[in-house]
Amino acid sequence: MSDNKLNLSSILLWSTITLTGIFAVGTIALQRGETINSLWLVIAAVCVYVLGYRFYSAFIAAKVLSLDAARATPAERFNDGRDFIPTHKWVVFGHHFAAIAGPGPLIGPTLAAQFGYLPGTLWILVGAVLGGCVQDFVILFFSVRRDGRSLGQMAKDELGVIGGAAAMLGVMAIMIILIAVLGLVVVNAMKHSPWATATVAATIPIAILMGLYLHQFRPGRVLEATLIGVSLLILAVIGGGWLDSSPTLRGWFDYEAPQLAVMIIIYGFAAAVLPVWLLLAPRDYLSTFMKLGTIAALALAIIILHPDLKMPALTPFIDGSGPIFAGKLFPFVFITIACGAISGFHALISSGTTPKLLSNEQDARFIGYGAMMMESFVAIMAMIAATVLEPGVYFAINSPAGMVGKEAAIAVAKISSWGFAVNVEQMQQLANAMGESSLLARTGGAPSLAVGMASLFAKVFGENLLAIWYHFAIMFEALFILTTLDAGTRVARFMLQDLLGNFKSSPNQTNGYGSILLCSACVVCGWGYFLYMGTLDPLGGINSLWPLFGIANQMLAAIALCVATTILVKSGKLKYVWVTAVPLAWLMLITSCAAWEKLFSDNLRIGFLAHATDLSDKLTHGLLAAEQIAKAPQLIFNDYLDAGLTALFMLISWLLLMDTLRVIYCIITGKNYPKTSESSHIPSRLVENWMRD
Repeated sequence: MSDNKLNLSSILLWSTITLTGIFAVGTIALQRGETINSLWLVIAAVCVYVLGYRFYSAFIAAKVLSLDAARATPAERFNDGRDFIPTHKWVVFGHHFAAIAGPGPLIGPTLAAQFGYLPGTLWILVGAVLGGCVQDFVILFFSVRRDGRSLGQMAKDELGVIGGAAAMLGVMAIMIILIAVLGLVVVNAMKHSPWATATVAATIPIAILMGLYLHQFRPGRVLEATLIGVSLLILAVIGGGWLDSSPTLRGWFDYEAPQLAVMIIIYGFAAAVLPVWLLLAPRDYLSTFMKLGTIAALALAIIILHPDLKMPALTPFIDGSGPIFAGKLFPFVFITIACGAISGFHALISSGTTPKLLSNEQDARFIGYGAMMMESFVAIMAMIAATVLEPGVYFAINSPAGMVGKEAAIAVAKISSWGFAVNVEQMQQLANAMGESSLLARTGGAPSLAVGMASLFAKVFGENLLAIWYHFAIMFEALFILTTLDAGTRVARFMLQDLLGNFKSSPNQTNGYGSILLCSACVVCGWGYFLYMGTLDPLGGINSLWPLFGIANQMLAAIALCVATTILVKSGKLKYVWVTAVPLAWLMLITSCAAWEKLFSDNLRIGFLAHATDLSDKLTHGLLAAEQIAKAPQLIFNDYLDAGLTALFMLISWLLLMDTLRVIYCIITGKNYPKTSESSHIPSRLVENWMRD
């Protein structure tokens, strides 16, 4: 009788959650002509995530992957106290979430809001549950079953030499673009903002002080170092405001975008070559506190205030004429959202440090599927923070001067003509309230997201602290981004060292300090070039680089799913291959369509080749303004370079897909194929409860 009652209660509970979720999603999708409350987005997200985790991830864990709690993990078998360490699942979850939670789920939804709140929200929910969470989960599991091998190594083992080489080349090139775009977002947030620049700059010596404190002054005193670090971060935000009000000091931190780009490049090199304990580790530690605390505060503010969304469900810009970036709703909303739904970068983490920490194979579901689910929820909150702004204000902040004009009066008149009313006085008052001289044409998504977050925080935690909340949000976003930038630079350096190691007789020849400096310099020069050129783009850089970022990121996810699909078939799970094959097919479709448009579209704001040809013709016939003539040759070269990279990414993705289909065909027909690299089953001897609970 008790079992029947339990089953009935369970059925009623999950039926209620399902019906609530359907009603919430239906309300979001069908609401037209009226404002919609942001709480509906929160309810829809929670219901979809809970159902996805409870049922779909459980199905994958039990039927598709067959997780085995009695099987020893690499952390147990290779425990060396350095890289392979059996770790409690909550600690691993925190590490994994901090590593994957970069700026993508914050910036992508903010930029995609130019289409309206509806398309981005639906894709974040569906894409995460059926795509992003699945990718992170299966890649983590397959890496655990293969002694913690990296994505590139798994591609080589499972697909062969050609597939492995293509994957390694693709991952390296894609990493360069990802880091460059992240740097551009930080630069656009700090340019001509002494308060923001001073605050973000202060985080570097604060992190170094924490590193010295923990490593030299007071080893092991983590609580003391944490209190010092967090206190100094708060003082940095307040001190930035004091500095900004000083006519003498504010000039020391007031820079143009190209100058800031050079500073970011220098920082990236230093972060890659300095000892991990001195800068990278303490910055990541501080960043984790900031991420978790700020996300929790933002969620609390949204739930308490449940503000109405001001942005319509769909805007006229679904036709491809958007001012922030050009391109129609399909396929550009998907590559713009990127990390909030599915991120190829996560596959590098899921096959990097995380599989070396799992003490129990069953934890792969909680960590892989669950952490991506949390990141997707961050993307939903970012969408809310962007769309609670008045649409006119949103477009005034995010539209580049090259689209709307450099003069404030001209810009607001242009934006108002689109049907989104805004005026000069309104923007100036907002800038003054945020402690800025101007918020017009602050492209990149970070400033408008910070305005939205600050507005919510101020209403809950203090209206008279609006400027402090704005710069706190800027620092929060910068920490998100710089954590990924410095870690990504270091990972790319490792990859380059490994690649060069294939041509050396001894691995030690590529692991010396000279090699570290050389490889770090090569990586930083790579992404630094794209970053610097992005600051010279009259359309703000984001118009061209963010779509390229999205294409690269989603193609990296496609590479990961190619590997996962191949392993599933090798494992005798052909009937379940749709779990990875469906998101793989969708990613190949949207990335190929987007890449084709970026290559061959006649729209000058979309097609790289069309823009290069137009600019070249104008330069030849003397139709450019004097200040544009000097920049034109470099911009033309950049267009051709971007086109070449886009073509390379598409070629590599299709090569991997063809190689995947070749191996699957050989498996089905009984022909020779690379055998599975899965390690043999060894029973686990871990018995500690803290590792099993």
